[in-house]
Amino acid sequence: MATKQMDDLTDADYEALSNLRHALRQFMDFSASAAHEEGLPVQQHQALLAIKGHHGEEAMSVGLLAGRLLIAPHSATELVGRLVAAGHVSRTVDPNDKRRHTLALTQKAEAVLKRLTAIHLSEIREMAPRLIAILHGLQDGVELNGRANIGSQKSNPFETWMSNVKSR
Repeated sequence: MATKQMDDLTDADYEALSNLRHALRQFMDFSASAAHEEGLPVQQHQALLAIKGHHGEEAMSVGLLAGRLLIAPHSATELVGRLVAAGHVSRTVDPNDKRRHTLALTQKAEAVLKRLTAIHLSEIREMAPRLIAILHGLQDGVELNGRANIGSQKSNPFETWMSNVKSR
């Protein structure tokens, strides 16, 4: 896919990117509020989700969690310590590598995460049409010849999506 040159950027490009970032910030704000209502700081919620969602060949470890959350290993170690102290995570020394600790959710964490995941999925499903419209608008900004086309559209991506849905 061709990348727009800086000289080719239009006001619509900035608007589309701004709309995407705004939608993502709205979701992150929703997520933070939901986590806080369950008594979890945002990063702890993200850690629980990363642990639950990990289905790799290796068991989830502090190092893998650090990579998944894009934080330093020592920060992940401190985060896991707080999760263990709160009764959300169990930490076990890996029998094959005594330097490595594997992580698992407790029943308490499973219950909290189940509630949070249900409301997050509901929110995502509600936001999906708008996010999809924004992403399609950004994606459709490049025609087959690689020339930018975003600036030629002055309509709101959500309105475009709605009109497409209505015409089906």
